Amino acid sequence: MKEFTAYILIGGNIGDRFANLLTAKELINKQCGTIIKESSVYQTAAWGLKEQPDFLNQVLILSTTLNPETLMRSLLSVEETMGRKRSIKFGPRIIDLDILLINDFLIESEFLTVPHPALQQRKFALIPLHEVAPDLLHPVEHKTINQLLTECKDELVVQKISTPAS
Repeated sequence: MKEFTAYILIGGNIGDRFANLLTAKELINKQCGTIIKESSVYQTAAWGLKEQPDFLNQVLILSTTLNPETLMRSLLSVEETMGRKRSIKFGPRIIDLDILLINDFLIESEFLTVPHPALQQRKFALIPLHEVAPDLLHPVEHKTINQLLTECKDELVVQKISTPAS
């Protein structure tokens, strides 16, 4: 079986945000693969729809044998299990799971786009990704995560609030 390395952004801003991140990680470990590294947890004001609670975000590096589409379906299943309701675009959510990158794959379908199309514009994703993989090369931009973070114009404050458990 082929193994893939996926970089997953997890986050949420409803309920016990820390507990929700822990629950998501447990479910991802059971259903999607093995978490081999995780970033610190960061707090950021909401992006897009601003009138809502701050988000906690974290990046996970996942070793998985699931192909990208199956992995995305499994992540959506985790969201559903945790009670995620998709009602308002950029709205409040108990959990949000996004694939940022998988190996050096380029995927563009109605169901999944990899790399995540907004990664290079969002510090709340770049900062935790930079913590765990600063030299990772973005397969479209052909720049490292370190370079993308340096060039990012996003002005949202991203504050580290805990270090990784591992």
